[in-house]
Amino acid sequence: DRQHTLPDYKQHSDVLESTIIKLYSKGVTTREIADLIEKMYGSHYSPAQVSNISKQMLPKVEAYHKRKLSDKFFCVYLDATYLPLRRETFEREAV
Repeated sequence: DRQHTLPDYKQHSDVLESTIIKLYSKGVTTREIADLIEKMYGSHYSPAQVSNISKQMLPKVEAYHKRKLSDKFFCVYLDATYLPLRRETFEREAV
């Protein structure tokens, strides 16, 4: 029976990848994630590596977009931010 003071590399790698996916799903940029991972764990991930790992979310995102909505929904709540836009007049428009 061997004692382990540090998790195996695969386990450590899985934790980092899970963290990357969670951060990405919250809207954190790949560059910010790479910086955070390096500061927190000392592991260097480039923004490109973070992007490749976060692509694991794409099938889940596509499935979410293609899911069938229940007939029980009767309203949709939308949120927007208003940005100043110059058209014929200077107005703010919801985005």
